[in-house]
Amino acid sequence: MTATPQQLADVLRPVKNVLLDFDGPVCSVFAGLPVPEVARRLREDLSAAGEEVPAGAEEETDPLALLRLISDARPDLTESMDAALVALETEAVRVARPTPGGESVLRAAVRSGRLVSIVSNNSGAAIETYLSEHGLSDYGAGVFGRAPGDPSSMKPNPRLLLEAMQAAGTRPDYCIFIGDAARDVEAGEAAGVPTIGYANKPGKDAKLTAAGAAVIADSMGLIAAALA
Repeated sequence: MTATPQQLADVLRPVKNVLLDFDGPVCSVFAGLPVPEVARRLREDLSAAGEEVPAGAEEETDPLALLRLISDARPDLTESMDAALVALETEAVRVARPTPGGESVLRAAVRSGRLVSIVSNNSGAAIETYLSEHGLSDYGAGVFGRAPGDPSSMKPNPRLLLEAMQAAGTRPDYCIFIGDAARDVEAGEAAGVPTIGYANKPGKDAKLTAAGAAVIADSMGLIAAALA
């Protein structure tokens, strides 16, 4: 069940640092350059380098999952494949679709005196490109994308959340994480941070609730209003 405005306001009242996922809450990264195409081109880069596609990777359509597969099978290729994915993500964000209310959350959080840290499995370079091109660079206290050449840093690993809190000099009880996937909730729980589950598709509310989200919101605009 989605939260009422009052429930969202209650959850956000003690928050001083908003940790915000990127793909979903801020924009749909691969709306203009679909994930199957990105995965296909990543495999092409691998083949062009004279390398075989690892077992199980041929049908993978999620480029982040594909990066993990390649890294697990061929650690020596991780750095080059991550760099190739960064280039594709940066291309994708230039034609990404902004999430309704996503920009409003950034602006409302900053106007209310809170810090905003972007915490994402996407590359920091791609995130910074998007923020710059949409005039949002000044609304983030920091960008914490996956560690270059290290897919293990991605959520549900809490590493990026912990780094964001350390950089902001804050504690988990003063933070909230906003994410749209079970892995976001799991990472938040591991870092000691409650998560607002953004249910942007049918059926996500149940999955996010089952994962342990503190509350569920089906609109970023509602979260922005609660922050304000």
